[in-house]
Amino acid sequence: MATSEESLWVDQSAFEYDYETLRTTGVILAVVMFVAGILIALSKKFKCSKSSNSSPVEGPQPPKTEVPSQTV
Repeated sequence: MATSEESLWVDQSAFEYDYETLRTTGVILAVVMFVAGILIALSKKFKCSKSSNSSPVEGPQPPKTEVPSQTV
């Protein structure tokens, strides 16, 4: 019975992490997400003139009415 348990653990003990690939992949993902975050943040600040002319949101909007607060 001990030999079958030992054979189960032999395969897992031979496993090694490839830390260099993990580190490289992590750095690449961090740089991509950082640049994407900067681009998203800047895209809201600078709007394209083409999309702002055709946007229906910037047209005339109905005035907002105040709703009186309800007392309980």
